[in-house]
Amino acid sequence: MDNSQNLSYQAGQAKGQAQEKGNQMMDRAANAAQSAKESLQEAGQQVQAKAQGAADAVKNATGLNK
Repeated sequence: MDNSQNLSYQAGQAKGQAQEKGNQMMDRAANAAQSAKESLQEAGQQVQAKAQGAADAVKNATGLNK
């Protein structure tokens, strides 16, 4: 293999490795975004449940729940 072929081979290897690194980073970013979305959804559900509990408590205290 002459020098230009060797350099071409090395360039191809470097390109492939860079593409794989980029794919891994994109996967990590997507996973982080999905995790954040799920955390926010769970937090929203907890807030909604607490608000409903508070509304029910007010209704019970004022007799509007009967």
